[in-house]
Amino acid sequence: MDAVFITKILSIILLDIVLSGDNAVVIALACRNLPKRQRKKAIFIGTAGAIILRVVLTFAAVWLLQIPLVKLVGGLLLFYIALDLLKSEGEDPDLKSGSSIFAAIRTIIIADFVMSLDNVLAVAGVADGHMGLVILGLAVSIPLIVFGSQLIIKLMEKFPILIWIGALMIAYTAGHMIVADKYGAQFVDRTFPQMAIIIPIMSMILLVILGIWIKNRQTQYTSR
Repeated sequence: MDAVFITKILSIILLDIVLSGDNAVVIALACRNLPKRQRKKAIFIGTAGAIILRVVLTFAAVWLLQIPLVKLVGGLLLFYIALDLLKSEGEDPDLKSGSSIFAAIRTIIIADFVMSLDNVLAVAGVADGHMGLVILGLAVSIPLIVFGSQLIIKLMEKFPILIWIGALMIAYTAGHMIVADKYGAQFVDRTFPQMAIIIPIMSMILLVILGIWIKNRQTQYTSR
């Protein structure tokens, strides 16, 4: 194997560690308030859905790259999911009802669709049409999603601040996806290159502002 090929392999593994970590965070956030028995079921179903999506999107990556605004819309959807998961840290009626497991699975599948899209497009770009490298990326990402989410849930139970950190990670990914879109990149080029860094950071700041505002409203509502 030449140095270029080895570099591509290492790049794909690194991408999977970073991007699949986001998937694991979403699964952990969505399932953290469920009873343990339901939590295991939701993690299993959500993870299975994430893996199926990852397989389908991996082989559809080239076609998906041709769809305009796909990353821009995905980034906005991902930001909404980050805010919704942060909101549910407190008293979220959905997580108290009998359908809570379905609400968690729905959140996992939607978020994983968006995040898997970001992952497979990045891996497909590095692989440059080499199917073996694409499959390698897929093989590396699956165990990271499966085992990562369970570890993160345990850590969140001990350190609740990780809920906010996880939501901020998702918001940053959302901002990154927006500037990585074809039209988002054009906006960056027409303003100034630093916007590629500023927008993901602003996405996190906006999440904090909205998150604190929602928490205050929840506190006022429960104190009545």
